[in-house]
Amino acid sequence: MVHSLRPIGAVALGALAAGPLAAQRNAPATYAITNARLVPVSGPVIERGTIVVRDGLIVALGANQAVPADARVIDGVGLSVYPGFIDAHGTLGIPALPAGAGAAARPAAPNSSYPVGLQPEMRVLDQLRADEAGFASAHAAGITAALTAQGAGVFRGASAVISLGGDNVAAMVVKAPIAQHVGFSIGGGGGARSGYPGSLMGVFAALRQELLDAQAYRAEQAAYTSSNARGIRRPDRDPSLEALQPILSREMPVVFFANSQREIERALDLAQEFKLRAMIAGGTEAWRVADRLKRENVAVLLSVNFPRRTTAPAPEADPDPIRVLRERVDAPKGPGVLADGGVRFAFQSGATAALGEFLPNVRRAIDNGLSPDLALRALTLGSAEILGVADRLGSLEAGKIANLTVTRGDVFSRDARVTQVFVDGRPFVIPEPATPATAGGTRGGAPAVQTRSATGTWTVNVEIDGTTHAVTLALRQDGDKLTGTMQGAMGSGEIQNGSIGTDGEFRFTATITIRDGTEEGVFVGLLDGNALRGGVSIVGHALGRFSGTRPDANAPAATPRRSSTR
Repeated sequence: MVHSLRPIGAVALGALAAGPLAAQRNAPATYAITNARLVPVSGPVIERGTIVVRDGLIVALGANQAVPADARVIDGVGLSVYPGFIDAHGTLGIPALPAGAGAAARPAAPNSSYPVGLQPEMRVLDQLRADEAGFASAHAAGITAALTAQGAGVFRGASAVISLGGDNVAAMVVKAPIAQHVGFSIGGGGGARSGYPGSLMGVFAALRQELLDAQAYRAEQAAYTSSNARGIRRPDRDPSLEALQPILSREMPVVFFANSQREIERALDLAQEFKLRAMIAGGTEAWRVADRLKRENVAVLLSVNFPRRTTAPAPEADPDPIRVLRERVDAPKGPGVLADGGVRFAFQSGATAALGEFLPNVRRAIDNGLSPDLALRALTLGSAEILGVADRLGSLEAGKIANLTVTRGDVFSRDARVTQVFVDGRPFVIPEPATPATAGGTRGGAPAVQTRSATGTWTVNVEIDGTTHAVTLALRQDGDKLTGTMQGAMGSGEIQNGSIGTDGEFRFTATITIRDGTEEGVFVGLLDGNALRGGVSIVGHALGRFSGTRPDANAPAATPRRSSTR
């Protein structure tokens, strides 16, 4: 017997969801989306077709595809089905560090002679957690899989591609290891005695020296294991240097997190010196060196966390520097420049804070010269090819993992909305936008009223570049406006441009102190009772996340403020 559902977004679909973005863990293992527009990416678009998933895999798709008798049928009229989007670089699935911690607070390799932050033998698999809170906002952006890696240190260890679902870590892993990750973090939170470099020059010196040590280690091991090993002292075993052997032999690529042209060029110089298979993650200014990237066949895991104006200009304020204005204009053009130059690239969100802007910023890249077809490839098959998982992800093909992104309308249209994703064949329903009230409209003819309240004192941990800072937020909500102050390890000051929707999503900017300087941070998050969480980004530079609680459980209600009727 064929079971049928009303179209996604209808009230009946609530029967599928155990809660917002909930996985249907007890639902039938076979689904068929019928009468939908199917976009395989690896082949031509099927304007009206059916796709069938069973036991976590795509089993069939086509214009005249039969529906299995045991399938739960979803009417796809008006829907488009894409391969699940891939976030090509991030820290999804890795829990935040405790307050005050840095790279040195990460678990140490037990037998390494190198300090924390310079231990490439560390594996992201040992730090992953299932059901990480960030998955919900990723699903809402259509993201079903991600390359996840440690976010702090110089040698950050081996990464993994994970599906953003599953009851346990073992069920999440698509492929591991993927690459060794390298960053140019300064300090690392370990203090002067940690052995961690405290300057950019020191970072590069430590990085280069450890690679030289690994080369010498390889030669010693080869000499000892040769047929003429007699009379040769047995070399000490070093897990850190052993972990670098796959990159020296080019079996494993190295992902350098670099945004500025200078950082990218230094990373490429280092890769050339040691004959490494390099990738660049971040890549804000990668377009400036597109010719070299193409010539050296270096792919870019390109952040779409584009620079933007984060505060309203005050009459007495100094104008933004020309450099900042140029970055703001040039960044959305970067993907098109890379594409025109023949550089392979995949899109990454750039920060948890940017997940709500992930698809809008891809659209900005399209508006600035990138073709929609190449934009879609950078979210799907192109990303899978770069990460070495194209045999499992990235396109709608029989036999591949059933990671799907379902949208109402073309994904790059202005009014498109992700309605549902499938992760390993499990549907995750994306709730309808709160109501038109969120956008200032009405529902049922009556003006909507703001009922959530962020007013109160919040204890918050902010993790940026591997270091967690404790801050206190004193917030006041007036309708959909947020004001207040932030005090603590990141400095003190007033928040600006604060706003909150009826669904609890909020945004504000604040001046923060980081790396011995002040920067403007963009905070985007979700309020849920007396808890909040979200992401923070410093445009074009650092990225991170935050979470906090309001100790006073009897928080005041929001000051009512009715939305204007349109």
